[in-house]
Amino acid sequence: MIIRKLFKFENAHIVRGCSTQRCRASVHGHSYKVEVLFESHYLDHGQMVYDFGLMKQGMKALIDSFDHAIALWDGDDEAYITTMKAHSNRWVQLPVSPSAEQFSRVIFVMIDALLGLTDSVNGERGVQLHSIIVHETETGYAQCFRADAYSVLMGRLDVEKMIFSDEVRQGWGDPLLWEKIKRGERFMNPESV
Repeated sequence: MIIRKLFKFENAHIVRGCSTQRCRASVHGHSYKVEVLFESHYLDHGQMVYDFGLMKQGMKALIDSFDHAIALWDGDDEAYITTMKAHSNRWVQLPVSPSAEQFSRVIFVMIDALLGLTDSVNGERGVQLHSIIVHETETGYAQCFRADAYSVLMGRLDVEKMIFSDEVRQGWGDPLLWEKIKRGERFMNPESV
């Protein structure tokens, strides 16, 4: 069975190297919709694959990192990166260009890591992240599956190089959330305790 939770955020970026002049040469924004799809062949004690309420915790915080922020590619011009950081309190620096395709990969890796570190306490079994769909516009989206998220052919996604501004981290509730995920610390679902 597959279940889906929809999240939304507003974000600005430049996608260097793309075909469209406006997209590669001008800061612009989108109203993103992110679909998080989980799968399992089992149901928990509440007869659910995974309680939607649990997704409102760390998963929502991680996706919300991109809301009203500028997404920066660490391979972009250093002067541009420095200027954007100087003029925006909310920014995320990524080791890949912030295209819809790469956003879907980044979010997959973030959510997959968090899910893998979250202790289930309501009988959840076999719950896996199926895919992430990032709608950049009403008519276009990118869908990332596990093979895409960890594919070196699509560009290595080094999570150590993902940097979140202080203001973004303060919005997580636990400003060390990403550091804890990178260290592999276990999480307890707060709703279940």
